[in-house]
Amino acid sequence: MPNIRLTPGAISSVVTQENISSTVCVRGYTKTVRPPAHYTNKLKKLQIEQYGYADRDPKHYEEDHLIALSIGGEPIDPRNLWPQPRSTTWSAAKKDNLEFVLYKMVCNGDISIAKAQQQMATDWIAAYKQYVTANVKYRYKGGGD
Repeated sequence: MPNIRLTPGAISSVVTQENISSTVCVRGYTKTVRPPAHYTNKLKKLQIEQYGYADRDPKHYEEDHLIALSIGGEPIDPRNLWPQPRSTTWSAAKKDNLEFVLYKMVCNGDISIAKAQQQMATDWIAAYKQYVTANVKYRYKGGGD
């Protein structure tokens, strides 16, 4: 879990429940808002220090959005980005599964975008246990489990 003091999460003011069909639910949306690597790589190095990680190798972390871009997370706000360790039980790959399930649920009207954002920001591991397991039809086929 991210340090809530450093990474409380932030949502995009552009995405609302009313416009999800023309924003997050449009295929390729996240590519249009994803910050450039030079920005996230610089931020990752800074945040690895802020988090006090003993392992300072940036390759061992993914600079991840706490609230996923696919459900209206703020793209460049450092409060929504954190250096997530790659080689833990609750890794970035595992979180990708939750992001996909919540994205599908939001776009299919199974959950409001505000609730999905809140669930991810509050405790993404608990949200994973609640939503990924129960929504096999939306499971991400790209890996992580």
